[in-house]
Amino acid sequence: MKYQSTRDNQKNKIESAEAIKQGLANDGGLFVPDEIPSLSTDDIKALCPLSYPERAANVLSRYLTDYTYEELLADCKAAYSEKSFVGGAAPVKNIHDNIYSLELWHGPTAAFKDMALQIMPRLLSRALVKTGEERTALILVATSGDTGKAALEGYKDIDRVKIMVFYPTGGVSRVQKLQMATQEGSNVNVCAIRGNFDDAQSNVKKIFADSDMAKALDENGYFFSSANSINWGRLVPQIVYYISAYCDLVNDGKIRLGDEINFCVPTGNFGNIFAAYLAKLMGLPIARLICASNMNNVLTDFLENGTYDRNRAFHLTMSPSMDILISSNLERLLYFCAGADETASYMKSLAESGKYTVSADVKTKIDELFSGYYADENETAKTIKETFEKYGYLCDTHTAVGVSAAERYCSDNNDTRVTVVDSTASPYKFAADVYTALGKDAPADQLDALDALSAYTDTEIAYPLRGLGERKVVFDKVIDADEMPAEVLKFAK
Repeated sequence: MKYQSTRDNQKNKIESAEAIKQGLANDGGLFVPDEIPSLSTDDIKALCPLSYPERAANVLSRYLTDYTYEELLADCKAAYSEKSFVGGAAPVKNIHDNIYSLELWHGPTAAFKDMALQIMPRLLSRALVKTGEERTALILVATSGDTGKAALEGYKDIDRVKIMVFYPTGGVSRVQKLQMATQEGSNVNVCAIRGNFDDAQSNVKKIFADSDMAKALDENGYFFSSANSINWGRLVPQIVYYISAYCDLVNDGKIRLGDEINFCVPTGNFGNIFAAYLAKLMGLPIARLICASNMNNVLTDFLENGTYDRNRAFHLTMSPSMDILISSNLERLLYFCAGADETASYMKSLAESGKYTVSADVKTKIDELFSGYYADENETAKTIKETFEKYGYLCDTHTAVGVSAAERYCSDNNDTRVTVVDSTASPYKFAADVYTALGKDAPADQLDALDALSAYTDTEIAYPLRGLGERKVVFDKVIDADEMPAEVLKFAK
């Protein structure tokens, strides 16, 4: 299988190892496979009795054809071990009636990003060998909270890799900030910027596209790569958990093999829900994909009217990992619905004016599968409280956005199918907001809120967050967004 840019009409194709190593295409587009592997009913049936690492290796082998199955299986077993994912990866739990939670946060940083970022460093390490690369990979990450810590944890002390993470200083929770600021590892660096996530992400993209920066790095024995979901090596592992969830529902007798289900995904960058879209294209029986947004509802508006317009107020919310107005992975969906030339035109318009409107044909294709809903701050808090008090299920602020959207979609459409909500973070990553939503007065110190939430709900603090306040702060630098290139060069040297 080969890969090409979303903005290149099948002119320059490369293998998956090169795409993973490179991260972003030379023309600024994102890498996509030139074909979609099929997943038959018999294939799904064969996956049902397998462990999560075995399912992952099977699915990845269909996309990463220049890796051997044995390599992928070894990496998946190491990435999704009991040590890293205590209690197992990606369990499915019933919330109520036909609404289920796909808990993706049982990894080492208590967020769904671990599902990809525990395996991605292994894929990159092999890619350096497969492509004959002799330089060191310098990974740049823009994060709205969870990607940064998950990438740092995944890449720390990995040979021939250095990683630098940028995050908006006022746009992450204290727990997220402390997780990054206390990161250990000889090859890591973390820097806060004055601005929002889109400022961080836009500047990372500009740095990637700067030929002078690339030349300066090359002279120092480095090349750029990315751990954000713009990198195919980050996105492809996310396909796995949708297929795995379906298998678990079959195994548990909640659905029959072949039954269609819905997935509801709280998302800002569109990568997580795009992975579900690829699972659908492969043949997984998905009836509807529900895109759930917070008050930064640029995706909801796009799905409703076909116009993507980032020229709007930016809101800091209790679900900060979704505080995003530029949803990079939407470009991949546009490619599959519109083709490379039309996608390039939309991206040019977005860069120049901050908006674009898709054609009627593209809008029709998207409407066939996607629905968009959003929850404001009051609705998010209300969902946390009601879900816990009615059903005994404690969800974080992002998952609550998803639960709200799923419930409203099912009610609006009289849809009684099994609907699975991606639970993207432990409630303890946002303990103060969750505790407040439950009607309690949160302690002034957000770290004290972890203990308060645990005591009130009789639930355990997620293991990666225990003792967080006792760890040594290593990174406390704050810069303006336009200083990012200089910081990168300083780190490389």
